[in-house]
Amino acid sequence: MLVKTFGGAVHGVDARLITIEVSVSKGKDFYLVGLPDKAVQEAKIRIDTALKNTNFHSPKTKTVVNMAPADLKKEGAVYDLPIAMGILGATDQIKKEKLKEFLIMGELSLDGNIQPIKGSLPISILAKKLGFKGIILPLENAKEAAIVSEIDVYGFKTIKEAIDFCNNSKKADPVYIDTRKQFSESLENPEFDFADVKGQANIKRAMEIAAAGGHNLILIGPPGAGKTMLAKRFSSILPPMTLRESLETTKIHSVAGKLGNEQGLVAQRPFRSPHHTISDVALIGGGTNPQPGEVSMAHNGVLFLDELPEFKRTVLEVLRQPMEDRNVSISRAKFSVNYPASLMLIASMNPCPCGYYNHPDKECICPGGSVQKYLNKISGPLLDRIDLHVEVTPVSFDELSNSSPGEKSTSIRKRVIKAREIQTNRYRDSKKTHANAQMSSSQLQNACFLSDNCKSLLKNAMNKLNLSARAYNRILKVSRTIADLDGLDNIEAKHIAEAIQFRSLDRDGWAG
Repeated sequence: MLVKTFGGAVHGVDARLITIEVSVSKGKDFYLVGLPDKAVQEAKIRIDTALKNTNFHSPKTKTVVNMAPADLKKEGAVYDLPIAMGILGATDQIKKEKLKEFLIMGELSLDGNIQPIKGSLPISILAKKLGFKGIILPLENAKEAAIVSEIDVYGFKTIKEAIDFCNNSKKADPVYIDTRKQFSESLENPEFDFADVKGQANIKRAMEIAAAGGHNLILIGPPGAGKTMLAKRFSSILPPMTLRESLETTKIHSVAGKLGNEQGLVAQRPFRSPHHTISDVALIGGGTNPQPGEVSMAHNGVLFLDELPEFKRTVLEVLRQPMEDRNVSISRAKFSVNYPASLMLIASMNPCPCGYYNHPDKECICPGGSVQKYLNKISGPLLDRIDLHVEVTPVSFDELSNSSPGEKSTSIRKRVIKAREIQTNRYRDSKKTHANAQMSSSQLQNACFLSDNCKSLLKNAMNKLNLSARAYNRILKVSRTIADLDGLDNIEAKHIAEAIQFRSLDRDGWAG
């Protein structure tokens, strides 16, 4: 007898349908075909033992399992459950009606328990797209899959529960998630708040500008000045994610297997902070079986690189293309996958190896030339993609001992949202540009009209401070954002002046 069940294979951040055909006939031996990897080939041992321990049995006759399409490699133990259900259906141990209505996924333990899988959200999206009535999967993945509306999601802990459901012997209720309610409840509860930060008014201002215009930012200062503390609070002033952005982010975390068992929708903007020993593959994504890296995990959020010069040069260089194109393309001999990577980069670094160059109280003990050598670890092309260079100075005792709370993140966020609304209206006809930091050369000319006074100020700054040529466009973009925060149509001289302050590393002779 021939029975078909259906599963899904995750490819990038999407899923493809896998049709599992099980044929039981006269003869002997078990055949599994359709380009399975070693883990899939081992499914027979897990299935035989799991069925025996739940009072069912595998056929002793000839069994052929075909996984189509045959030219797509099947990886992992996630096909255990659909293969097992197909075998039970082909041997008349369960009713077959529901097998064609549901997409089934899950890994089996020897005792019959169903283990969680990766990528249940894109698989659930696939089930809805192809018109399946619902999806059967591990209980731990049910909330994640239930984000998709208008489809029945059933999560089971054991294969016995899934069998009872197919046989209609026990009633099971589908898992339901109110996506919009869960999304709205998560928006106004940031883990870190700028109200906790003492002093550092100029740094807060720089971060507000960065958040308002989508600008990348680097913090330069001595140890203990508060660089990491400030960076951790940056996400709290970014505009709330839209439901579309939240679904995009959740798909990536689902594919990577980083969603918690109780978590459905990712509603807070991601904040990823990899250690400086990270490899280029772990940062960018890839591997033998490609997985999203840290830049994709930070999609629609923040990637924080602490102690930037300590990262390997090759690791930093792979950041250049994703920062420019806002996606990662990973190519292999037979296929390629794309992961989105629209992120904001926040980096921090000491000004020198000892950490005390330009410190107001402590003396730098680095030998001559070592400061410039330390800064040269960061390449010019990477630095060119960072709009704001901010010097962080230590907080004084009076500021630290001040008991009055600082401005809350929610107040700063309101100003950021207003500035972003202006930019949304400005770039409404562009598909690629959503914030000032993403402006093309032609958009820069249209959005950044300068008066003669502004041109004169910018020219003097370029000459007297020996600013590099690459700083010119960055200053204009940041000036446009500052003007948006002030609600003004045109850039004024004060906006240019403030933007010039944030180009420390472009100044000739800054490192001595």
